[in-house]
Amino acid sequence: MERKSILSVKDLTISFNTFEGEVNAVRGVTFDLEEGETLALVGESGSGKSVSTKAITQLLPKRNTTISKGEIWYHDQDLLKTSSKDMKKIRGKDIAMIFQDPMTSLNPTLTVGRQIAEPLIEHQAMSKQAAKTEAISLMKKVGIIGAEQRFQQYPHQFSGGMRQRVMIAIALACHPKILIADEPTTALDVTIQAQIIDLLKELQAEFDTSTIFITHDLGVVANIADRVAVMYAGRIVEIGTVDEIFYNPKHPYTWGLLASMPTMKMEREDLYTIPGSPPNLLNVPTGDPFASRNMYALEIDFQEEPQMFKVSDTHYAATWLLHPNAPEIEVPDEIKRRNERFATILATKGE
Repeated sequence: MERKSILSVKDLTISFNTFEGEVNAVRGVTFDLEEGETLALVGESGSGKSVSTKAITQLLPKRNTTISKGEIWYHDQDLLKTSSKDMKKIRGKDIAMIFQDPMTSLNPTLTVGRQIAEPLIEHQAMSKQAAKTEAISLMKKVGIIGAEQRFQQYPHQFSGGMRQRVMIAIALACHPKILIADEPTTALDVTIQAQIIDLLKELQAEFDTSTIFITHDLGVVANIADRVAVMYAGRIVEIGTVDEIFYNPKHPYTWGLLASMPTMKMEREDLYTIPGSPPNLLNVPTGDPFASRNMYALEIDFQEEPQMFKVSDTHYAATWLLHPNAPEIEVPDEIKRRNERFATILATKGE
């Protein structure tokens, strides 16, 4: 069954005014989020993942942020032109966000129960007693044992994993249509990470929520995503289904990310690293920003930034290697060696 788009980001361009100059943080980002799907945004720190999604919820600092171009359509409403007053009605109710570090996101002076109940009172017009009952139910749903007693406790009385469960309960309290999860498992150990990922998958299926999942962990991506958008230097450089990105990657940066993933069978080989570092977005280099790190760079890569080339109806990549006149390049062996691991992850994804 064909899905409908619930969110459409078009040519989003964002810069920050700093003491050193203008940082070109997001440069022409375009993507759609379909109903019920999980879209993963991946890339190194500073690639523009979080900035792009904070623009959706108007959480960027107004004093030094310039959105020079773009549209963000939620149904028939451009969120970039929505007033702050109207955005407050959408944020938390229709579009909710889970942040990376729950300890800095939760209010240390308020009980967790009050913080979960607050959006229910604000957006659902519930009474305090009804909101408390629903909040306790949500706490149980996200796996917090002894929810009735823990309702009156404060964030510092919860472990990191339990605080993240509280954040998930707050985000899902009003059954939002869109959930933005900004690296929600980064600060957690691998066992708790797996539990949180499984929880998010279960709740997404139950509430039929569309999710934007921001991460740098490709193992998480393979486990949870339907589609993947790879970001580099403020742009989406490749986008496709999870199978297309893992089994048929076309951008050299995506090759590097996949090759950099450690496996259980690496005793006799070194961990691959992408040479160099991302460019300074105060001065975006001419041509393809990845060219200086790309062993397959062509002469044109240093002269002109590549357009998006179509690989399939769902798969696009911004690399000159897809130009009809470009030489044919073999996918690196490092990626091929890792396909066996990804096949296992993808095969068990639906279980």
